Amino acid sequence: EMMDGRRSEFVALLGGGRGARREVEAAIETWVWYAGWTDKLHQFAGTVNPVAGPYFNFTLPEPVGVVGVVAPEEPALLGLVRRLAPALCGGNTVVALASESKPLPALVLGEILATSDFPAGVANVLSGFRKELLPWLGAHLDVNAIDAAGCTHEQVADLERAAAESVKRVVKLPAGEALSPHAVTALMEFKTVWHPIGV
Repeated sequence: EMMDGRRSEFVALLGGGRGARREVEAAIETWVWYAGWTDKLHQFAGTVNPVAGPYFNFTLPEPVGVVGVVAPEEPALLGLVRRLAPALCGGNTVVALASESKPLPALVLGEILATSDFPAGVANVLSGFRKELLPWLGAHLDVNAIDAAGCTHEQVADLERAAAESVKRVVKLPAGEALSPHAVTALMEFKTVWHPIGV
C-alpha cells in the first residue's frame, strides 16, 4: 500500500512512460503475491512423514537467517523486489545490494520498508560499487545465504569461494522462478522433528 501510494514517484525515478508504469505495477503485484504465501508456506513445503512407531514425524521449513541479496541491474526496481519478497516471505532478514547503475528506486524502496510495519533492521538496502561490496557480503560470518541473481558468472564464482569459508549457500535462481514459492524455499532450511502421540 505504501509503494502504491508513491507510484508516481517510482514511475518518475524509472524514467517515466509505459514501461516504467508496467514495472511499478509488476513490483506491487509481486509484493501482494508473496504476502499471500506467508501463511501457506508450512503447508506447501512442510510434510508429515510416515513412520512406524508411536510418534509423529514432521519436516518443516525454517528461515535461514540473514540473506544477502544481489539485485539485478535491470530492471532496477522489479529485479530487487523479485529478490527481496521471497527472502522476506520466508521469514529471513535481508541485506540487499541495489542496482549499481540505477540505485535511486531501490533507495526509495528502502525508505518505504524502513517506515512500514517491518521491524527495524529486517530489510536493509545498500548502494555502492559491487566490486567493493561483494567480497564483504560473501565473507561476512553473520550472513547465512546469498541470492546472487544480479551477479555475473565470475562474481558468483568469487562469492562461492568466499562463502565456502563460512559454509553459506549461494543461490542463483533462473529468471523463470521470479514468482514461485520455490524461490522462497531456496532460502530456507528444513527441520525434521519428532513428537510422541498423546493418549
